[in-house]
Amino acid sequence: MPVDIENYGSLVFGPRAMKEYLPARVFKSLMETIHEGRPIDSKIADAVASGMMHWAIEHGATHYTHWFQPLTGITSEKHDAFLDPISDDTAIVKFSGKELIQSESDASSFPNGGLRATFEARGYTAWDPTSYAFIKDEVLCVPTAFASYTTEALDKKTPLLRSMGVLSEEANRVLAFFGESGHRVHTNVGGEQEYFLISEKDYALRQDLMLCGRTLFGADPCKGQELEEHYFGAIRPTVNEFMKELDDELWALGIAAKTKHNEVAPCQHELACVYTEANRAIDENLLVMEKMRLLASHHGLVCLQHEKPFRGINGSGKHNNWSISTSEHNLLEPGDTPMQNLRFLVFLTCVIAAVDDYQELLRMSVASAGNDHRLGGNEAPPAIVSIFLGDELGAIVDSIINDKPYKKAAEVRTDLGVDVLPSFLIDNSDRNRTSPFAFTGNKFEFRMPGSQVNLSDCNTILNTAMAKECKDFADAMKGLKGAKFEEAALAYVKKSLTKHQRIIFNGNGYDEAWVKEAKKRGLANHANTAEALPALVAPKSVALFEEMGVLSEVELRSRYEVKLDKYNKTINIESNVMERMVRRMFIPAINAYATKIAKGITTVREAAPKANLSDQEFVLERLLTGLHKVDLAHRKLNDLHAKALKIKDSQKKANCYAKEVVPAMEEVRAEIDTLERIVDHKYWPVPTYNDILFYA
Repeated sequence: MPVDIENYGSLVFGPRAMKEYLPARVFKSLMETIHEGRPIDSKIADAVASGMMHWAIEHGATHYTHWFQPLTGITSEKHDAFLDPISDDTAIVKFSGKELIQSESDASSFPNGGLRATFEARGYTAWDPTSYAFIKDEVLCVPTAFASYTTEALDKKTPLLRSMGVLSEEANRVLAFFGESGHRVHTNVGGEQEYFLISEKDYALRQDLMLCGRTLFGADPCKGQELEEHYFGAIRPTVNEFMKELDDELWALGIAAKTKHNEVAPCQHELACVYTEANRAIDENLLVMEKMRLLASHHGLVCLQHEKPFRGINGSGKHNNWSISTSEHNLLEPGDTPMQNLRFLVFLTCVIAAVDDYQELLRMSVASAGNDHRLGGNEAPPAIVSIFLGDELGAIVDSIINDKPYKKAAEVRTDLGVDVLPSFLIDNSDRNRTSPFAFTGNKFEFRMPGSQVNLSDCNTILNTAMAKECKDFADAMKGLKGAKFEEAALAYVKKSLTKHQRIIFNGNGYDEAWVKEAKKRGLANHANTAEALPALVAPKSVALFEEMGVLSEVELRSRYEVKLDKYNKTINIESNVMERMVRRMFIPAINAYATKIAKGITTVREAAPKANLSDQEFVLERLLTGLHKVDLAHRKLNDLHAKALKIKDSQKKANCYAKEVVPAMEEVRAEIDTLERIVDHKYWPVPTYNDILFYA
């Protein structure tokens, strides 16, 4: 079936629909808000609401909702009908400017980290005109911010929008020195979403997958990813049908789903969308994740978006491709002569300084119970933040720091030795897949975020830190022009790069030697979420966010408490599930198989007293010894879990979970996984990795 180009964006109230359904004056005003960042003119709200409603109804919508991102990290919506009764048997359709701009929601039922008391229920959602409204399941969805009655941000969108605004302001101050002020500077983001697809039948038999999103048990499959045959391999027909339906729905929503392929692990796949402005890109990624989860069931599949659903094979990340642009220029585009491109060098220097100064905040932004299992694995960057610049930029930075001439490498054209194949230019640097923050031509790829994460957190930090570095540069250059500015700017670049060169690392991030080297350089290495989260409320972080007007100390502390609470609850749930599965599923199954072996030994011995039963006795001994080890490990986990539950302080509770409960869970798992290799498959109570990962 051919691509239906006309269907692209058909369910989005974007420029095409706006132009048709809004008066010309209203359309122009709204476009100025969207593209130039001008405040929304409240006088046009009724006209926008009317046009939006009529468009939505013509496309099958019956309800509307303010679609927002509470601190849960996912999205929320409450549906109201356009229908408005005016008598017992008549009604009209209605959607006013007031209903478009603002709505009230129950703020007490969402995570707030102590910002609101339970009885203080009032919260407000406010229309974000920079992210287009869309139709989903016969509902007009209006992207909104979410705030408390006392105006504190209760969501992830508000700080992101604040960070985008302050970055534009401070970057413009820098651009003014180059005679380029007056632009709206924005960040573009592209999220590469990794995920797993497994059979619904297997999922239904795995309580750990259903309740935790990951397998708490599972011996390594006989065959994993070692043959490297799944990566970019032919896509299963069932999976391909799912991907086709997903593409169709995303394209109708104006989401430019561009690239899809099999990932490294069995059953693992990836979807990448075309980059767009950060605010819209994150809204779109949340929609992508939701559509993946919902559409999978149409094909007898379940979409797993946990960072590490299966141990021993690659987990899933969400690479955050980040760049800074005006309407005319990508400010991270080196050009043909980056050494002579002073504007590029200034912005590059600000990025390097931002990542070094606020490395712990960036690590914190990706911290979660799920990502703890992924970071540092051989498919993900380590938990130590560093920057990869590549050969050419690395050489330029080195020449600036050390006052030595820079010699541009000659272009290399490769010849594959086959006449019919074209020769091609080789890029000036390879890709470093182990780097957490890698330069990839005209953008940086932040590879640490896990597949479940809402990208608002890391982009808010990147934008805010970048704004701070731009501010410091502009303050230092104040009043300088012409040759004096160029001289001072180059001196500033050299001083800053020298100070922050410790964050640059172009080597193998998986090498143990890097851990020692990073420690020597003074780089942070927070191995788990409990260690990483305090960075959010460190004095340095509070000072940054308050100076840049992105988050108050109260708002920061609320987010810290929400993240701690989520981590603690996640490990508590996993511990509960593990304890019950061991006691109610695995121990009975192992006992049943041990009993079968014991009865077999007795039966054979009675029939043939001289038979050699050493093999059967060895298996029985291993089963009984294993059961004893399981019991001991299970009791230990129970005790440590009970200890953690009694701790009142959230940070101390998280420390206990990370340092004591999680290792105890690993001990239980190790014993169960060992016994899985011995027990008859017919007796094992759950599908194994061999079953789950290699369905037809």
